[in-house]
Order: sequence, then C-alpha cells, then structure tokens
Amino acid sequence: MYNGVKNREDVPQNKTSDYMSSILDKPAVREAAIPISVEQYRKLGEAGIIDEQTELLRGVIVRKMIKSPQHTWFVQKLVEMISKQIGTGYILRQEQPLSLVDSEPEPGVAVILGSADDYRSHHPTTASLVIEVAVTSEELDREKTALYAESGVEEFWLVLVEKQCVEQFAHPSGSKYADLETKNFNSTLVSKALPEVAVDLSALK
Repeated sequence: MYNGVKNREDVPQNKTSDYMSSILDKPAVREAAIPISVEQYRKLGEAGIIDEQTELLRGVIVRKMIKSPQHTWFVQKLVEMISKQIGTGYILRQEQPLSLVDSEPEPGVAVILGSADDYRSHHPTTASLVIEVAVTSEELDREKTALYAESGVEEFWLVLVEKQCVEQFAHPSGSKYADLETKNFNSTLVSKALPEVAVDLSALK
C-alpha cells in the first residue's frame, strides 16, 4: 500500500506549512528556489491560484499576518491624522500595493505623489512616505526597509506597537537609509519628506 502524500489536499494546512518551513531552512534549497516576477504574481492572483492575503517580497510569495483589531485601529488612526495634512498633488493609499522591481508589498499607509487617476492602470513604484504598523510582524516589516530604500521611498516609518515607538527612516541610499531616529509615543513626529505632516504620537497610546 502506498503511504505517501498523494496531493496537497491530503495534507493538513498546518502540516504543509511545517514541510515548507523545514525545507526552506536548507541553504541549498533556498539557493535553488526559483523566484517569480511581479507580473507572474499578478497572473497567479487573477487566476485565483493564490489568495488575497499574500504579498510578493523578493520574488517570494509571503502570507500576510492576519490583521488584528489593534493593527486596523492604528492604521486607521494614522490615515485620519495624515490625510488632513498632506498638500495638493499627493494622494494617500491604505493597504494598497506598491509595484517594485521584485516585490509588491502592501504597506499600511503610503503617501504618493500624483492623483488617483495617475494609477488607474498601474500601481505606484515609489512613495514619499510609507508606514508599516507592526503588532506581531516586526521581523517581516523590518525586512521591507531595504525594499523601500532601493525603490526610492523618501521616508519610512516603522510603528512598533508593543515598544510604543516609531522608527523614522529617511534619505534612502542604495538599500539603506542614511538617517534613523526613534520617537516614543510621547513625541510629535514631523515628516522629513513632507514637513507639513506632523503626527502627535500620544494619540496612539
């Protein structure tokens, strides 16, 4: 009798994840893995092969963390505060894709130069300001720092909910940011890319 796995449906979902995690731990397998392009990723989504709870990072399809009520509240609060302050010529996008060279992340908040009509047929490829809110996803969101720097995102805020602070990255250079400041939730955070945007972080406590 054959006792192997016949197909994906025969394996519980959590067990499938265990298999994937263990095999990706092997350096030789990671090096041999074939990344997919942004275009291929979109086609998989359009065909219904992958669900909407994913994003493409460095050519790898990553399942996004489930959004907790706390995460949703933080994102919405930031959107409310920032949307009132950005000047004409900019739009604010909430949890929508940025189309980068080998990635398509969906940051919590992004302030983009232009109008909504400019992005009717394609996603933005950079931003003036990107904000990620990390409740349980700090490690993953921190990995996106290099992506945003490489794509010319002028400023990146990493909101660390448990630590009650925001890391403010500015002035991208290669795959890094030249400036990094940390502001606690008792501070006012003024954007370096958009000086008209000032957020009273005490409102997030």
